[in-house]
Amino acid sequence: MKITIQNKSVYASDAGQGIENSRDTIVFLHGSGLSHIVWSLTEQFFSNKKFNVLSIDLPGHGNSEGPCLDSIEKIADWLEKVFDELKLKNIILVGHSQGCLEALEYSFKYKDRLKKIVFVGGSYRMPVHKDLINLASAGDSDAVTLMMKWGFEGSKKFIGGNPVKKIIQSPRDISEILAVDLVACNNYENGSEAAKAINCPTLFILGELDKMANLESGKKFANLVKNSNTYIINGSGHMIMIEKAFEMREKILEFLNK
Repeated sequence: MKITIQNKSVYASDAGQGIENSRDTIVFLHGSGLSHIVWSLTEQFFSNKKFNVLSIDLPGHGNSEGPCLDSIEKIADWLEKVFDELKLKNIILVGHSQGCLEALEYSFKYKDRLKKIVFVGGSYRMPVHKDLINLASAGDSDAVTLMMKWGFEGSKKFIGGNPVKKIIQSPRDISEILAVDLVACNNYENGSEAAKAINCPTLFILGELDKMANLESGKKFANLVKNSNTYIINGSGHMIMIEKAFEMREKILEFLNK
C-alpha cells in the first residue's frame, strides 16, 4: 500500500488485504535502520486472524521517500498524520526496539486512537554509544558489524539470513538512515513520563539474551506501565520477531484475544 503524506510517498505492507473498517488495525513499527521486511513472518499471520495489518516504512526507510525524521517526537507526529489519512481507529501498536520509543511517544501524544500496545525488545530509554554513532555517521560498515554483535543472539537462526545485512547495504544507508535513527534514540528523554501515562492494555515481550535492550532495562520499562503484562522469550536475542517469530506471534495473539 502507498499513500502520500506531506507530498512524500509512504509505503506500508498490508499483507495484500487493504484496510477493512470493521477490523482492528495492527501497526508494526520497525527498529533503527530497518524496514517493514523484518515483520514478514508476522503480518500474514495476523491478517489471517482477521486483523488489518500495516508494516510501515518510516520516511527514508525501505520503500518510503526520505529524508529520515531526526527525532522520536517528529516520528510520533508523522504517524498521527498517517493514521489520520487512513482514518484508522482501534489501533494496536507493535513496536520493536526504536519502534518501542515511537509507540511510547505516540501513546503519550495521541492515545485516543489506541486500543492496545505491544513492546518487543525495547526500553523507555535507549542510549547509544558515541563510538557507534560516530561509525554510523561516517558510513562505516563496522557500525553494522557492531550492531549485529550486540543486537543478535543467534544469526544462524534467522530464516533467510540476518536481515540487517540485507537491509543496510551501503555507506549511504548507514550514514543517512541508521545514523539518524541512532541519534534519535539516543536523544529521546520523555520515555519515563510517557510510560507512566499509558492507560491501555500493554504487553512487553522481552528476549532473555538481548544485549541491545537488555532484560533488566525491559523489566524496568514494564514496571512503569500500570497493569501491564510481561513475557520473556528464552534463548532469544534482540531480533525476537525473527529469532522466535512463532512464539512471539502466539503470545501477541493470546494478548489481543483477551
